[in-house]
Amino acid sequence: MSGGTLIALAADEIVMGEHSTLGPVDPQIGNYPAPSIVNVLKQKDVSDIDDKTLILADVSQKAIKQLENYILKLLPESYSDEKKQNIAEILTQGRWTHDFPINVDIAKNLGLNINTDVPDEIYELMSLFSQPIRSSSDVKYEPKYKGEQRNKNSN
Repeated sequence: MSGGTLIALAADEIVMGEHSTLGPVDPQIGNYPAPSIVNVLKQKDVSDIDDKTLILADVSQKAIKQLENYILKLLPESYSDEKKQNIAEILTQGRWTHDFPINVDIAKNLGLNINTDVPDEIYELMSLFSQPIRSSSDVKYEPKYKGEQRNKNSN
């Protein structure tokens, strides 16, 4: 989601359907969210933090600042500097997990210029591109067996 969000931020207007979402763009350092690594510095005394974490925190702070500056440049001139700064901070500072869905209401509350009037032609176009069918279900079905049947089946 975050790559698409960066593209959307450069637009004068973001058109979102009823079920559309954007995502936070907080940098990820290795397997960890950069804002969470930085939070370690706030929660522990520096003498209690190992060198690797201190290095990761330094890189994380730089990554957050770089992305924040990039967003400030991406956002259209129609946004005030204050609004740009607010949007950039919220999207990069780890307010939500990286996979959090930012729906239309949240996007509007952030101050983004959101339009929900999606023309029917867009939905018609999208219907031409089928979505991949999952080969496995997220829900696993396991029938319950009575004790005797289960024992017979497990032998």
